[in-house]
Amino acid sequence: MKSGDLRRFGLAVGHATDAAGGTGCTVVRGVAGPMRGACAVFGRATGTRELALLEPGHLVDHVDAVLISGGSAYGLAAADGVMRWMEEQGRGFAVGNGVVPIVPGAVLFDLLPLGRFDARPTPQMGYDACATAVTHGIGEGSVGAGTGLTVGKVLGTVGAMKGGIGLAIVEADGMAACAIAAVNAFGDVCDGTGRVIAGARRDGAFVGTEKVLAGHGMAGAFGREHNTTVAVVAVDGMLDKLALQGVARAAGAALNRRVRPAGSLVDGDVIFALAPVSGSRADPVRAEMLAVAALEQAIERAVRTAAGRDGVPGLAD
Repeated sequence: MKSGDLRRFGLAVGHATDAAGGTGCTVVRGVAGPMRGACAVFGRATGTRELALLEPGHLVDHVDAVLISGGSAYGLAAADGVMRWMEEQGRGFAVGNGVVPIVPGAVLFDLLPLGRFDARPTPQMGYDACATAVTHGIGEGSVGAGTGLTVGKVLGTVGAMKGGIGLAIVEADGMAACAIAAVNAFGDVCDGTGRVIAGARRDGAFVGTEKVLAGHGMAGAFGREHNTTVAVVAVDGMLDKLALQGVARAAGAALNRRVRPAGSLVDGDVIFALAPVSGSRADPVRAEMLAVAALEQAIERAVRTAAGRDGVPGLAD
């Protein structure tokens, strides 16, 4: 499925997909130049690069792209291709006669159960995702970083369902926020009413991951290393890095509402936040609220648009 129009945010999104290997990567970049960036880390099993420079007070104020990649730590290599594309375009932090592209990123564990362990996003895939990024008609579901993702793994693969990547835009009174979410959660995904729509199942019924963990803890739990939700939220107005970090942190409310549990011991949840470096200043409080709403919808769309593959069911009726 394809949706979304990110032109008002100055953003483009590109996917590179290895369907046979069950992996891929997704790049979120500025259409014509850098964006201001920040992030918040919620999970306790992360795989990341260049997060320190997103902290307020760091010398580098802009980012050229954000990478979301499968392949666990191996997938960080895809950032080399993103940097190569940026360097060819002359985009990056100016150093003498050259540039150093700034590409923070985070990875998802998709080496199992859908993917081949030796299939990982490569630098060429990162380059291709960057080069083919578009502002609208953006793929969702089992594409790019969403290719090999699953959710609801407390009972193992047999009870899991397909995860994926989703995009949503929320607008109110002339201001807007968007979110891109790659959902590979250990826990269950819920709709806006709190009803589980994708998660761990036994005999066709949802078991409730939080209930299972409350009763048994992690003893006997499967898929402990196979999880993470990585998201990028963006607003269409300028914010400084401190306010933008607040947007990333506030967006964590969407994780806790829609993924249960979120930010767990076995998830590597990270939220990046982007904003233009010039133009009209956004109201930071409104930016936070819109980012939460957009990310909630993107998480739900990630599982609703993901098709089942290799025996792992899609969304239940």
